[in-house]
Amino acid sequence: MRLDKYLKVSRLIKRRTVANEACDAGRVTINDRPAKASANVKEGDIIEIGFGNKAVRVEVLSVKETTKKEEAGDMFRYL
Repeated sequence: MRLDKYLKVSRLIKRRTVANEACDAGRVTINDRPAKASANVKEGDIIEIGFGNKAVRVEVLSVKETTKKEEAGDMFRYL
């Protein structure tokens, strides 16, 4: 699954366009490498997102095309 879509479906970022902009600005990394919005996300990947002066680091537990709001938190775990 594309990185920008994963960030939206997992609700780490609210909108796909915002996820796209974050990737273009270099604020998102996968396994400590800068990632483009089109990068492929798979289970076990470590994603780090820079939000201002703090960073959110998560491990991908599952990849789903769609999910309900209540189940979105099950797609990743905070590190």
